[in-house]
Amino acid sequence: QVQLVESGGGLVQSGNSLRLSCAASGQTFRSSRMGWFRQAPGKEREFVAGIGWEGGKTSYDDTVKGRFIISRDDVGKTMFLQMNSLTPEDTAVYFCAEDQVPYQEMDSRWNAYWGQGTQVTVSS
Repeated sequence: QVQLVESGGGLVQSGNSLRLSCAASGQTFRSSRMGWFRQAPGKEREFVAGIGWEGGKTSYDDTVKGRFIISRDDVGKTMFLQMNSLTPEDTAVYFCAEDQVPYQEMDSRWNAYWGQGTQVTVSS
């Protein structure tokens, strides 16, 4: 059974930084593509960043490229999202995702387990 628990959200001013964490349980973390998604009020959930099961490949949505950094610690079964230069447009609930299919390529469709989400609010 996979459980994902996000932490690190909060209220920050525009231009500041936050670091999100996702703690995973279960035995599949090392072989799983991991990712961050977000959902703003009234909008659909959208992809933010992904990291391959081997840790060497990453991908980012254009809106966060150059500002956010995704990483993973396979020993601690934890994934991170360093978010810099935050803007009010980054305000959303951020969700951790673990792909249910092992060894997925970065451009494959997501079929994910989800965490409960953590709120990030950026004030102007």
